[in-house]
Parts: sequence; C-alpha cells; structure tokens
Amino acid sequence: MTESDPRAETGSDAGLSETETDPERHYEPEAEAPDVATEPVLEQADPATKPDVEVAPTTAAADVTPAAPPRARKRAPKPAPAPIPTASRAPYAIVETGGKQYRVSVGDRLAVERLTAEAGSEVTLDRVLLVGGTGATRVGAPTVAGATVTATVEDHYRGEKIVVFKYKAKKRYRRRLGHRQSLTRLAITGIAG
Repeated sequence: MTESDPRAETGSDAGLSETETDPERHYEPEAEAPDVATEPVLEQADPATKPDVEVAPTTAAADVTPAAPPRARKRAPKPAPAPIPTASRAPYAIVETGGKQYRVSVGDRLAVERLTAEAGSEVTLDRVLLVGGTGATRVGAPTVAGATVTATVEDHYRGEKIVVFKYKAKKRYRRRLGHRQSLTRLAITGIAG
C-alpha cells in the first residue's frame, strides 16, 4: 500500500499551489488582457476629402521674404496743459529764516523758528533767495538785491514733543530725552522787489 497525502483525500485543497492556499499571501488572479480584435478601428481621414484644411504650397528658401514685424499700437497724445495766464499768477518768493527755506505768497500762514518779535508786530524778512510769479523770475546770488517780504507775527508757541532715545548695545547705556521746539506763526502780508 502506498501512503497518500491527507489533503488529496479530503478534496478541499486538492490541486492548489502553495501561494493559492497560504492565508498569509494574497491571491489575485491575473488581469485579463484586452482583446485587440474586439476594439473598434479608428478611421484615417483622407486629406483630399476635408474641405476646411488648406495645404500651403511649398516654396524655395530664396523666394521667402521675411514678414514685417507687428505694428505697435500708437497711444493718443496727451493734451497739453493749459498755460496759466501771467496776469493771474500770484507773486511768490523763497525766503530763508532760521536755517530753513520757505516758499511764500501773500496770505500764507507758516510756522518758522522762533523770532525775537512781539505778537501782533510786523517783521521784515530780507533774506529773499528768489522772486517769481509776476513777469520774469529773479534768482539771487545768494539773495535778490532790494527784495523783502513783510509778515505779521500771530503768536509764539511750542511744537509737538519729539522723543530722542540714545543707546549703546550691550553696554547698559540708555538715554531718553524729550524736546519741544519754540516756533513763531507768521502771516505773510506783502512781497516787495
């Protein structure tokens, strides 16, 4: 008598390979390849039957002329600003006071460094660097000879506080200072010269 395999007798796993019966391995059947014979064949278009396709005739390289570059779009020119009539221009002057220069005309109010004049009094600024607005512009070298600007002192006041903070890194040096500049408010009353 020959000994037989107990699995073959039961018929449960008969004829299966090791990978098909091992529960640790996953069995996936092979994917079926598509049948080429059943897929539809794409029709090839005949170029002679297509009316919307144009075939350009071939030319020799010597006959080809370069195409002109595309033309740039021109912008409409901006209208020139209307000239200001000379008669309507207000006279103006550039004056220097307190180490700063100011452009002033009659009726302007400006704040300058504090002047030694009483409130309500009239002061004359004689460091006029330029006079313009009426006729030709006169530029001084450094001042315009004979030109003066008169102004009325409205009041004296102090400007806003600024904080000056000085320090040196890693040296434990810190200094915090506040400052309010003394100013004088002027109203320009006339430009002469």
